[in-house]
Amino acid sequence: MAKPDRRHPVFYWLLKRILIGPPVRLLYRPRVSGRENVPSVGPVILAPNHLSFCDSIFVPLLSPRKAHFMAKDEYFTGKGVKGRLMRAFFSGVGAVPVDRSGGRAAQAAIDTGLGVLRRGEVFSLYPEGTRSPDGRLYRGRTGVARLALLSGAPVIPVGVIGTTEVQAADEMRWHLGARPEIRFGEPLDFSRYEGMENDRYVLRAITDEVVAAILALSGQEYVDMYATKAKALAASGGEPRELRDAA
Repeated sequence: MAKPDRRHPVFYWLLKRILIGPPVRLLYRPRVSGRENVPSVGPVILAPNHLSFCDSIFVPLLSPRKAHFMAKDEYFTGKGVKGRLMRAFFSGVGAVPVDRSGGRAAQAAIDTGLGVLRRGEVFSLYPEGTRSPDGRLYRGRTGVARLALLSGAPVIPVGVIGTTEVQAADEMRWHLGARPEIRFGEPLDFSRYEGMENDRYVLRAITDEVVAAILALSGQEYVDMYATKAKALAASGGEPRELRDAA
């Protein structure tokens, strides 16, 4: 099980308060609401929609507590000076390594999240599992639900708005002139389902409730299809009738 790297608290403070936080706030003036909904102590799951790579910058930056999120384990295993710098950076911003090879991606995410939550910390996980291919909100996967039941942690739905104007899905460059917004919703408590983490109907019901809360915050159009399938359909040429009918 991957564990959060707790060796760089000073570097995290420097990144958020000096190196990254102030320039990002100055250049993009991100709007934020609902920070008071994030409990000040204890395990918490943040569940944002996913529009752009920079979501993993803005959500932790604007969270009132350090939020851990998953990152490819290759970011932590590099050699030489570059490898050490990458490892320090990703550890500093709250990333935790996940081995997504061998078909164990889903279980690796659960194990990683539990490791963070059992320390009484904050873990951020995108219910859609991947970035939206077109800005719409897609069907959630049940990892967030399973984590909530196994850990007992409340789920904070998060609405991310406007980050594709900062960084499009297919670009590395960040654009000026955009002003993204992060909305932290009210905590969702699923303790009534305690001990039912293996019931697929319960997992689906919880997941749909979380996604509905995200939808209310983000104002997106909803598509009852997994984003990975939508991407595969789009890659096959245009937007097939199956995708249009699901919208």
